[in-house]
Amino acid sequence: MKAFTKISELRAELLKEKAAGKTVGFVPTMGYLHEGHASLMDNARKENDVVVLSIFVNPLQFGPKEDFASYPRDFERDQQVAKNHGVDYIFHPTAEEMYPQQPSVIAVVQDRTEVLCGKSRPGHFDGVATVLSKLFNIVQPNRVYFGMKDAQQVAVVYGLVNDFNIPLEIVPVPTVREEDGLAKSSRNVNLSPEEQNQAPAIYQGLKLADQAIQAGETNSAKLVKIVETHINEHTEGIIDYIEIYSYPELKEIEQVTGKIIIAVAVRFSKVRLIDNLIIQL
Repeated sequence: MKAFTKISELRAELLKEKAAGKTVGFVPTMGYLHEGHASLMDNARKENDVVVLSIFVNPLQFGPKEDFASYPRDFERDQQVAKNHGVDYIFHPTAEEMYPQQPSVIAVVQDRTEVLCGKSRPGHFDGVATVLSKLFNIVQPNRVYFGMKDAQQVAVVYGLVNDFNIPLEIVPVPTVREEDGLAKSSRNVNLSPEEQNQAPAIYQGLKLADQAIQAGETNSAKLVKIVETHINEHTEGIIDYIEIYSYPELKEIEQVTGKIIIAVAVRFSKVRLIDNLIIQL
């Protein structure tokens, strides 16, 4: 496994791999790798000749009240995790390498961002789309891997790739869960023991809505109520939102049809948890 900090050096290495006819799978991350990232790397390893992992804490996607400086970083540990999961190349640039001067052009995401978590993070997805545009151009992968836990980000990436005709395949990877169904997250350690016991009710509520859909219920408001009731009855968390949209368009629908997302955010004492379920009718 090799690690690169310079764009030119990574490009030169990958040009040789592509000239040999090898396929490239790409996993973009901000580091501090966990089991969700491991699942992405494992999928990329199975489906490609070469696996590239990027570790870059992107300053453009942090808002003024979000502390970029305190975002967790542990590159030595990340290197070992990447090696254990078959990564061939790590791209770990500095902010100065990625943005040597103030960007003269940035991506502005005009759709799919005014709902779910995007409502409370204005400009966040502009930063995501800008850095991914750069990374896709640098790596030029055949396939790129994203976790469905952040389904809104995946929806935005679909829009980016389709609108700009970027020649790559997006591979969405299912959310990695604990045995009790709780979506795995580095934030789960901030739950109290009691909240740890309560938090699986989020996914249980989503599954109840899925069961209702399979039984014939199509009214979005009634499905939201099913999830809301279960979470309120089984947790002390405060519901931030429960929303149903078409997916990946993220358009509001009164009756569920086609491919939809049911998404939830719940605030506990020290952490806000998100989860979702994608359902194809």
